[in-house]
Amino acid sequence: MGKIGMLSLKEKYNKEVIPEMVKKFGYKSVMAVPKIEKAIINTGIGRLIAQKTSQEQKEIIEKFSHDLSLIAGQKPIVCIAKKSISAFKVREGMPLGLKVVLRSAKMYDFLTRLISFALPRSRDFRGIDQKAIDSDGNLTIGIREHIIFPEILAENVRQIFGLEVIIVTTAKTREEGLELLKLMGFPIKH
Repeated sequence: MGKIGMLSLKEKYNKEVIPEMVKKFGYKSVMAVPKIEKAIINTGIGRLIAQKTSQEQKEIIEKFSHDLSLIAGQKPIVCIAKKSISAFKVREGMPLGLKVVLRSAKMYDFLTRLISFALPRSRDFRGIDQKAIDSDGNLTIGIREHIIFPEILAENVRQIFGLEVIIVTTAKTREEGLELLKLMGFPIKH
């Protein structure tokens, strides 16, 4: 999805990020340079469908699934409860959430749209906090409204839902992951 005059995210990784990371961390081989392995997008629906009939549950799941597939470019899977937990009003076999795992081309396409369009459109966005990166260099972002993605037309949405986006890297330390994500163009606060 490269624009004229701009590098696609994968080209940027190969041409700019790898040399910078080798220079900063002194890797012996370019194969040792951390990379983004996958992007996981998920949303919880358990609370919304708890007191609904099976037909209403099916409609909610279909609507959320449709919107999530527009955002991700891939159909989500429905996550089912493995066992009942009475304190959370969860029954075994009850749908709890939707999840999409993106790799390679679809992942880079999604990340380009996330960095370039969605995050700048979100309300009161001032950058991603460095605390969102864990000790293994993986980034977790919470998105309050799914309508920040350009694929979703706000006038067609009856119910706004939040998403969690997890960017999984092959970095071994937090510093490597932070540097990789900064060089890839993620708007991380200093």
